[in-house]
Amino acid sequence: MSVKLRLRRIGRKKIPVYSIVAADQRNARDGRYIEDIGRYFPLREPAEVRLEEDRALYWLENGAQPSDTVRSILRRRGLLLHHHLKKKGESPGEIESAVEEFRERMAEQGEEVKIAVGTRGQDPLERERERAEEIDEEAQLRAQATPLSAVQEETEAEDPDAASDMDEPEAAADEADEADDTEEPKDE
Repeated sequence: MSVKLRLRRIGRKKIPVYSIVAADQRNARDGRYIEDIGRYFPLREPAEVRLEEDRALYWLENGAQPSDTVRSILRRRGLLLHHHLKKKGESPGEIESAVEEFRERMAEQGEEVKIAVGTRGQDPLERERERAEEIDEEAQLRAQATPLSAVQEETEAEDPDAASDMDEPEAAADEADEADDTEEPKDE
């Protein structure tokens, strides 16, 4: 049985979250696995990885082959360097100092930030705050518009002739229609 370190999708629709697992390579992507060793959140800014480094090293030492994405994650964390130096027979002190130096170089280059994610949008809470502000502004505009319509109603109440003038043409047209209906030609 050959073991692979790979990603297993566990996130919701359009919100991917991956579990980093050790699994038999013949099993399905989201299927059975041997051990869960971490999480990968690609949509966070920057992309977040939680990894049990000692378990990842255990599986690498026992011959597990990482997938391309997991290999990239392990390389950025310095675990592949740690594994390589351990295979060469370096002392634990030298390994730790080399890994720390590597992590410092990666931090200087900004390699911890996942470039592929970029800016996919604002934080959901920030979008919700902006939406709430828009709703408040609309409510304030409606509140300012309501007194104007109340003023118009008051002017119509004070000047009933203006309102009755509007109704008169309709009433005259209705009376004319009724008169036409009553006057039917007589058959003689």
